[in-house]
Amino acid sequence: MNLVTIGHWAFIFGLIISVIAGFGGDIPHFVTILAIAGLIVGFLNVTEKESTAFLVGVIALLLIGLSGLATIAYIEWTVPILTNVVAFISAAGLVVAIKQVLFIAKRSE
Repeated sequence: MNLVTIGHWAFIFGLIISVIAGFGGDIPHFVTILAIAGLIVGFLNVTEKESTAFLVGVIALLLIGLSGLATIAYIEWTVPILTNVVAFISAAGLVVAIKQVLFIAKRSE
């Protein structure tokens, strides 16, 4: 199994855990699990070519999740799912953003 496959499965695993926990599933330490899966995705699954589009998506999800727009939803379970997805994606976004900054700094030398 190569690293891209591991990153792909970590992304799917993180989304599944986010949805299960959003529906009230009691998973011990699920925020830690989501953060670790997000870090794996950020390191293994997002290439240099995909990083800009990925970071734009991360920014959009963070703005939606943090602005409170999800609270106006009529379906009660959307808020915890969105919160979990934001926790998962933000860890991956952190890694990709740091990789981009290091790449730009190295390129300018």
